[in-house]
Amino acid sequence: MMAALAKAISRATRTNVDVEILKVIMIFSGAGLLLCLVAAMIYGQAINAALF
Repeated sequence: MMAALAKAISRATRTNVDVEILKVIMIFSGAGLLLCLVAAMIYGQAINAALF
């Protein structure tokens, strides 16, 4: 699946995309998304308590 995704991105952007680079980008993107969701859950409750 990763190879197919890398091939599709390579065709779309006309650049050479390596599967390993794509894996690293996806890992950091997932970690950032997880961190944002955790922060939203923690601070969202504090904001709701302060408003009401």
